[in-house]
Amino acid sequence: MTTRPDKTALSMDLKHLIQLLTLAAIWGSSFLFMRIGVPVFGPAFLIGLRVFIAAVILGVVGLWLRKPLEMRRHWRHYLIIGFLNSAMPFLLFAYAAQSLSASLLSILNATSALWGALIAAVWLRVPITRSIALGLCCGLAGVVLLVGNGVALSGDAGWLPVAAGLIAPVCYAIASTYTKAFPSTTTPFANTQGSMWMAGLVCLPVLFFVPIRHAPQLGDWAALAALGVFCTGIAYLMYFRLIQDVGPTKALSVTFLIPVFGVLWGALFLNESIGWDKLSGGVLVLAGISLTTGIVKLPSRKSA
Repeated sequence: MTTRPDKTALSMDLKHLIQLLTLAAIWGSSFLFMRIGVPVFGPAFLIGLRVFIAAVILGVVGLWLRKPLEMRRHWRHYLIIGFLNSAMPFLLFAYAAQSLSASLLSILNATSALWGALIAAVWLRVPITRSIALGLCCGLAGVVLLVGNGVALSGDAGWLPVAAGLIAPVCYAIASTYTKAFPSTTTPFANTQGSMWMAGLVCLPVLFFVPIRHAPQLGDWAALAALGVFCTGIAYLMYFRLIQDVGPTKALSVTFLIPVFGVLWGALFLNESIGWDKLSGGVLVLAGISLTTGIVKLPSRKSA
């Protein structure tokens, strides 16, 4: 059995850079499609159908590639990941999308790296270095700026959508920390496929309490299809391929690009304004991410 070379050391060529930009553009558009679909389908049906479409796509690919899922053996593991990494954050973002802009949601989504560093410090006892501490401060300042303006724009009722938009990336961070704390024998592809099926199961009871609001039109179905097929199913396949080709560290740099495309799509297709609050808050959040993830590090102190 041959050992696969460590690809984290490989440079990212033009092909992989284009793939990274494409993935960021697709994931950034998910907030646009949620803004389009949620007024018609409602949060529950939009997300329930999203994860079901993605699960079917990943299931077909898994059968074609002959990748075992072993649902009976790992269903609890898939259920935890499906709840924390798909069902809960997707539903929260869909709820928030009823009031908040796509650009604001995409920036809040990027804070998962900040929450991940904080949760890892508490749960896994990962030490907080000067770079991480400064990154958390920058990220927190950016979030306060964005959240304060978001509530001001949506009025007193804006606190619940803003809270949902903040809790969703916390769910992503807990899911990421869980996979590190309790490593499994399952592959990343199996984790994604199994978690999507379980996420659909979690969303199923919610459908009875939050019905479809209006009869969907062709454009609404197109937004749902794009959300399930491209932003979830195909996007995850692209992400795993990037991890295989350039390594997890470089693949994770997509986190920095998603807000850029989220703001861009919101401005182009929904006429969302790009004010000083989004620009300055977004810059602070991205600076915090770069410091907490180790992309940028403070110079070490010289010993006396």
